Amino acid sequence: MAFGSMDSGGRQTPMAEINVVPMVDVMLVLLVIFIITAPLLTHSVKVDLPKASSSPNITKPEHIALGIRDDASLYWNGAPVALMQLTSRFSEKVKQDPKTELHIHADRHVIYERVAQVMSIAAKAGIIRIGFVTDPSQKQHP
Repeated sequence: MAFGSMDSGGRQTPMAEINVVPMVDVMLVLLVIFIITAPLLTHSVKVDLPKASSSPNITKPEHIALGIRDDASLYWNGAPVALMQLTSRFSEKVKQDPKTELHIHADRHVIYERVAQVMSIAAKAGIIRIGFVTDPSQKQHP
Protein backbone atom coordinates (compact mmCIF):
# COMPACT_ATOMS: atom_id res chain seq x y z
CA MET A 1 0.00 0.00 0.00
CA ALA A 2 1.45 3.30 -1.08
CA PHE A 3 1.05 6.49 0.89
CA GLY A 4 2.74 8.75 -1.51
CA SER A 5 4.18 8.88 -4.94
CA MET A 6 7.42 9.90 -6.45
CA ASP A 7 7.15 12.64 -8.98
CA SER A 8 9.82 13.73 -11.38
CA GLY A 9 11.35 16.15 -8.89
CA GLY A 10 12.14 13.45 -6.35
CA ARG A 11 9.70 14.79 -3.76
CA GLN A 12 7.02 12.67 -2.22
CA THR A 13 3.46 14.03 -2.35
CA PRO A 14 0.65 12.68 -0.19
CA MET A 15 -2.08 10.65 -1.81
CA ALA A 16 -5.39 12.56 -2.17
CA GLU A 17 -7.69 9.52 -1.98
CA ILE A 18 -9.31 8.31 1.24
CA ASN A 19 -9.20 4.61 1.91
CA VAL A 20 -12.68 3.68 3.23
CA VAL A 21 -12.19 -0.09 3.33
CA PRO A 22 -11.13 -0.18 7.02
CA MET A 23 -14.06 2.04 7.97
CA VAL A 24 -16.50 -0.23 6.13
CA ASP A 25 -15.02 -3.27 7.87
CA VAL A 26 -15.51 -1.67 11.29
CA MET A 27 -19.09 -0.68 10.44
CA LEU A 28 -19.94 -4.21 9.30
CA VAL A 29 -18.53 -5.68 12.52
CA LEU A 30 -20.59 -3.22 14.59
CA LEU A 31 -23.70 -4.04 12.57
CA VAL A 32 -23.26 -7.76 13.19
CA ILE A 33 -22.72 -7.13 16.90
CA PHE A 34 -25.90 -5.05 17.15
CA ILE A 35 -27.91 -7.62 15.17
CA ILE A 36 -26.81 -10.36 17.57
CA THR A 37 -27.26 -8.39 20.81
CA ALA A 38 -30.56 -6.61 20.00
CA PRO A 39 -32.81 -9.64 20.68
CA LEU A 40 -31.03 -10.24 23.98
CA LEU A 41 -31.88 -6.74 25.23
CA THR A 42 -35.63 -7.33 25.11
CA HIS A 43 -35.74 -8.98 28.50
CA SER A 44 -39.23 -8.84 29.94
CA VAL A 45 -40.74 -9.83 33.22
CA LYS A 46 -44.04 -11.66 33.04
CA VAL A 47 -46.51 -10.12 35.47
CA ASP A 48 -50.06 -11.29 36.02
CA LEU A 49 -51.92 -7.98 36.09
CA PRO A 50 -55.36 -7.73 37.70
CA LYS A 51 -58.36 -7.58 35.41
CA ALA A 52 -60.82 -4.71 35.74
CA SER A 53 -63.71 -3.57 33.65
CA SER A 54 -64.51 0.09 33.46
CA SER A 55 -66.17 2.46 31.10
CA PRO A 56 -64.87 5.94 30.47
CA ASN A 57 -66.68 8.63 32.39
CA ILE A 58 -67.19 11.29 29.77
CA THR A 59 -69.00 14.33 30.99
CA LYS A 60 -69.68 16.73 28.19
CA PRO A 61 -70.14 20.35 29.10
CA GLU A 62 -73.50 21.98 28.59
CA HIS A 63 -73.89 23.36 25.11
CA ILE A 64 -76.23 25.79 23.46
CA ALA A 65 -77.55 25.01 20.01
CA LEU A 66 -78.22 28.38 18.39
CA GLY A 67 -79.89 28.25 14.99
CA ILE A 68 -79.74 31.16 12.57
CA ARG A 69 -82.05 31.10 9.57
CA ASP A 70 -81.51 33.00 6.33
CA ASP A 71 -84.20 35.52 7.35
CA ALA A 72 -82.01 36.39 10.41
CA SER A 73 -84.35 34.72 12.91
CA LEU A 74 -82.63 33.09 15.89
CA TYR A 75 -83.52 29.85 17.69
CA TRP A 76 -82.17 28.92 21.15
CA ASN A 77 -82.23 25.10 21.37
CA GLY A 78 -85.18 25.12 18.94
CA ALA A 79 -87.17 27.94 20.59
CA PRO A 80 -87.36 31.38 18.94
CA VAL A 81 -85.33 34.09 20.64
CA ALA A 82 -84.65 37.78 19.94
CA LEU A 83 -81.17 39.16 19.42
CA MET A 84 -81.54 41.45 22.45
CA GLN A 85 -82.21 38.48 24.75
CA LEU A 86 -78.97 36.71 23.87
CA THR A 87 -76.74 38.72 26.21
CA SER A 88 -78.75 37.85 29.32
CA ARG A 89 -79.19 34.22 28.30
CA PHE A 90 -75.49 33.74 27.53
CA SER A 91 -74.54 35.35 30.85
CA GLU A 92 -76.93 33.06 32.74
CA LYS A 93 -75.46 29.96 31.10
CA VAL A 94 -71.89 31.06 31.80
CA LYS A 95 -72.74 31.64 35.48
CA GLN A 96 -74.17 28.11 35.68
CA ASP A 97 -71.26 26.46 33.84
CA PRO A 98 -68.18 28.40 32.66
CA LYS A 99 -67.36 25.63 30.16
CA THR A 100 -70.57 26.11 28.21
CA GLU A 101 -70.13 25.67 24.48
CA LEU A 102 -72.02 27.51 21.75
CA HIS A 103 -72.87 25.46 18.67
CA ILE A 104 -73.99 27.70 15.82
CA HIS A 105 -76.27 26.11 13.22
CA ALA A 106 -76.32 28.79 10.53
CA ASP A 107 -78.26 28.52 7.29
CA ARG A 108 -76.19 28.48 4.12
CA HIS A 109 -77.48 31.87 2.96
CA VAL A 110 -77.21 33.75 6.27
CA ILE A 111 -75.50 37.12 6.07
CA TYR A 112 -72.17 36.87 7.85
CA GLU A 113 -72.89 40.05 9.77
CA ARG A 114 -75.60 38.25 11.78
CA VAL A 115 -73.24 35.39 12.63
CA ALA A 116 -70.54 37.87 13.67
CA GLN A 117 -73.02 39.71 15.92
CA VAL A 118 -73.98 36.47 17.67
CA MET A 119 -70.32 35.51 18.12
CA SER A 120 -69.51 38.95 19.52
CA ILE A 121 -72.39 38.84 22.01
CA ALA A 122 -71.34 35.35 23.11
CA ALA A 123 -67.71 36.36 23.56
CA LYS A 124 -68.66 39.42 25.61
CA ALA A 125 -70.84 37.24 27.83
CA GLY A 126 -67.88 34.94 28.55
CA ILE A 127 -68.40 32.00 26.22
CA ILE A 128 -64.97 30.94 25.01
CA ARG A 129 -65.90 27.80 23.08
CA ILE A 130 -67.78 28.59 19.90
CA GLY A 131 -68.23 26.06 17.11
CA PHE A 132 -70.01 25.86 13.79
CA VAL A 133 -72.15 22.83 13.01
CA THR A 134 -72.25 21.64 9.41
CA ASP A 135 -74.03 18.80 7.67
CA PRO A 136 -71.45 16.62 5.88
CA SER A 137 -74.13 14.56 4.10
CA GLN A 138 -75.17 17.44 1.85
CA LYS A 139 -73.09 18.03 -1.23
CA GLN A 140 -71.69 21.50 -1.81
CA HIS A 141 -72.51 23.49 -4.90
CA PRO A 142 -69.54 24.53 -7.03
